[in-house]
Amino acid sequence: MLKWPSCLFCQESEEFTAENAKKTPVVILRSTVSGMSETALVRFVGRARRAAGLRGAVNVLITTSGELRSLNRRFRGKDQPTDVLSFPAPRHLPLSYAGDLAISADLAAQNGRKLGHSSAAEIKILVLHGVLHLAGYDHERDNGRMARKEERLRRQLRLPVGLIERNSQSAPRSKR
Repeated sequence: MLKWPSCLFCQESEEFTAENAKKTPVVILRSTVSGMSETALVRFVGRARRAAGLRGAVNVLITTSGELRSLNRRFRGKDQPTDVLSFPAPRHLPLSYAGDLAISADLAAQNGRKLGHSSAAEIKILVLHGVLHLAGYDHERDNGRMARKEERLRRQLRLPVGLIERNSQSAPRSKR
């Protein structure tokens, strides 16, 4: 099992304590996202968290593909960039803290352009996907449970096609 980054955000913000994690998520924008402010992202994280039934604050880091690659290598052993990483809170922390998300602004912009929607919409799709992982869903092992939940919440939150849905559409289909 991969060790959780005990304090992905602690060095970035004095705001992160168990007490104020209940109140407002910490959002760190190391990379700018066209059409998205920190305030808008904080609001959307709260909406996604509530829609997913996740208790506790979710902190979000928006950064470069290079940093996501480094985190992916360090915590998953995969030396490649990725669009979103989820870090559930360790069990010994209070229930008021659910975990952290790290998102690549570069890949969000690239995927948004490719799929015909904004970078801001793509960031929201990635936040929803990450929040579902923090809520305990795992699309690699749950026989479509996370995909169904993501699709339903994506529609509820008025988001374009979801991460799992579009990846399954682009996967080669076997002949019957």
